[in-house]
Amino acid sequence: MAAWTWRFEKSDGTEVQPAVQPEEFTTQGDAESWIGEVWKDLLEGGADQVFLFEDSTKIYGPMSLHAEPE
Repeated sequence: MAAWTWRFEKSDGTEVQPAVQPEEFTTQGDAESWIGEVWKDLLEGGADQVFLFEDSTKIYGPMSLHAEPE
């Protein structure tokens, strides 16, 4: 079964430990729901962007955690 995981980075690409520890996600939807709930905490904890992986395959990223300016 595939495992969906996030990688957390600063804007310069340095990997950082997330302020909120993610669980193991079994679907992409679960992983995306989680990031939608905790992105502000992750941002305050020092992460600027995230990547989503299915096992070792990068699905997408970098996705900025900074809200788009209005």
